[in-house]
Amino acid sequence: MINALQSELTINVVASIIVSALFLVIGFVWGKYKERQRKFGRNLEEYDFYPFIVTRENFGEFSLKDFRLGMHYFLKNEDHTAARQLIFIGEQNNVRTQLEPAEQKVYAQLFEKYDGKRVTDDTHEFLENYERIVRLIGKSFPNTGIEILLHNLADPAHSLITLENNVTGRHLRDGTTNLLIDLKRRQLLNEDKLNYELNIGARKFKCTTIPIKRKEFGIVGAICINIDANYITEEVLKSPACQTFGMSSRSLARPAAQSSSPLSFRAKSPARP
Repeated sequence: MINALQSELTINVVASIIVSALFLVIGFVWGKYKERQRKFGRNLEEYDFYPFIVTRENFGEFSLKDFRLGMHYFLKNEDHTAARQLIFIGEQNNVRTQLEPAEQKVYAQLFEKYDGKRVTDDTHEFLENYERIVRLIGKSFPNTGIEILLHNLADPAHSLITLENNVTGRHLRDGTTNLLIDLKRRQLLNEDKLNYELNIGARKFKCTTIPIKRKEFGIVGAICINIDANYITEEVLKSPACQTFGMSSRSLARPAAQSSSPLSFRAKSPARP
């Protein structure tokens, strides 16, 4: 009888210890999860005030109204992931120039609270290797009329950070207006910005733009390749090297018309000034 009671008591004690340990582990795991949520948070897209709306044409468009809502929300409720994504989108869309003076102060508080400068600095650091790639490719094709450049779209007002073989007359720290919007639109349509034409005065260019994406922030930069068609016909094809190999604008124009390559084009006579 006594042995039976001792055995039952032992079982109850062991069971209680196991249950307590189980609750302790569950509580610890849940606490770590909540701590991680507070520290890292959710993606901005999971909030109702994600600052992009879909237009009638089914394109994404920046929403200043939703940006304001997010700005005030993250000042009161911490979410480092979503708040930093909001700041990045704000910087991409020059939000400081769109906000009223009172709201600019609120944005400044948000920027300071979540270390907004670090957001843009991280993007610049992320693009450093792309800067090296653009420089090396550009230096591999000097005096060919092939321009290659890199945009940092975290700072659209001064986005041009690397430029090799300048043929379009741009300058470092020049800004871009609708490039980001165009790339986002094409992303929604699953389109590439490939082999499009650009005219600057009488000069014609064949261009390709390659977006650079970052998991946390989406499109953060772009590599642009611009080929000066006039320079190819006026300078490159008339150079001694091309003449030695029997290359001319006329000989290259015929196969170019039949070529299916996306970068091919028919060479034309230089436009009259």
